[in-house]
Amino acid sequence: MSGDDVSVPDVLRPERALLGIAAWSGTGKTTLLEALLPRLDGMGLRCAVIKHAHHSFEVDQPGKDSHRLRQAGASPMLVASRSRVALMMETPDRQEADLSLLLAMVEPLSPDLILVEGFKRWPLPKLELHRATLGEPLLATQDPWVQAVAVDSDLRLPERVERLDLNDTAAIAEWVRGWTQQWPSHCERLLGRKERS
Repeated sequence: MSGDDVSVPDVLRPERALLGIAAWSGTGKTTLLEALLPRLDGMGLRCAVIKHAHHSFEVDQPGKDSHRLRQAGASPMLVASRSRVALMMETPDRQEADLSLLLAMVEPLSPDLILVEGFKRWPLPKLELHRATLGEPLLATQDPWVQAVAVDSDLRLPERVERLDLNDTAAIAEWVRGWTQQWPSHCERLLGRKERS
């Protein structure tokens, strides 16, 4: 399933604050999240992160019991200890990861905010990161779901988006906190806008 195949209510719900982090490869999405998460935690926000990978990846080690059981057909395979839980599931029949399913997996844990790295084509509100030196086009000009752009230049932005300084992590964290606190009204506005279009 891709973003083109999903209906907006599948991902937008008033009880689940959601923000995508969208950028071209090499912009520093993971680096920014790594700096933002401790700040947001310090502000009292519990954040879940869903990260999209463009390739097959392995989180289990060959030879371990969990890997052997997954190879034998367990789907999903859940491994738990006192300090960690891991859920592994083979999805060979899917063309793309299903964000709706991933959000449903995270939702029972009641995070204050779910940050989504990647999934650029999905209809979800996004904070775009833009680094001028990469020479890539601005996503916000084509993606109406971009709410703000953290940029490192004086690039002209669409009027509907807010400008943030890509190098000011504290200011970005404050914007994200404000976004989370105002989520129900943001969600209502976004759902209303989609119904009118």
